[in-house]
Amino acid sequence: MASPSQDSQTTPYVPDKVPTGEYPLIDNDPHFKRVVSYARPADWAYGAGVAAVGPALMLYWEKISPSFVGKGGFAPIMRLTVAVGLTGGFLATYSRSAHRFYGARENRREIEMDMREMVDKVKRGEPLYGTSTMTEYMQGVAHRNSKYAATFAGVLPWINLVNHPYHGVDTAKYYRQAELELEQDRLAREGKSS
Repeated sequence: MASPSQDSQTTPYVPDKVPTGEYPLIDNDPHFKRVVSYARPADWAYGAGVAAVGPALMLYWEKISPSFVGKGGFAPIMRLTVAVGLTGGFLATYSRSAHRFYGARENRREIEMDMREMVDKVKRGEPLYGTSTMTEYMQGVAHRNSKYAATFAGVLPWINLVNHPYHGVDTAKYYRQAELELEQDRLAREGKSS
């Protein structure tokens, strides 16, 4: 019996899939705090609209065809509908904001906010994506589980709550920009002193 060749026993390397969209990728696994803080007012308005649909329909249906469940029978159902609506509205807001990080929606504002935030961190000497108490392996596991998760948020809400260094972008651009700004600040100070 012939032994299998060495090549057939190795696992092929499969590189990360990089989306080729109309807008640039900012982060393929943004932290929950960044997604919420970068959300636009239009995203929150959209989420509020989504949240209001369920309760509005319940009130409309109750008016058109009363439920006749007795006194106090409608209130628990309405509370549940409001809770589901608020959850759906938040997920809609979160998803729209996260899609801008992925480059799936227009994201010029977010690109500028991201550059400013990261360059300021570089200038202060802080880690770009925060620190974590998890091992490097577990950070990788967390990243692999939540990368591009907001694209499926309507079915399985999964958010990134872990600080890790895996975000699918070349971070050298932040360091180059910080170096450029520091050099401009130095030249401006020298110009004022002379």
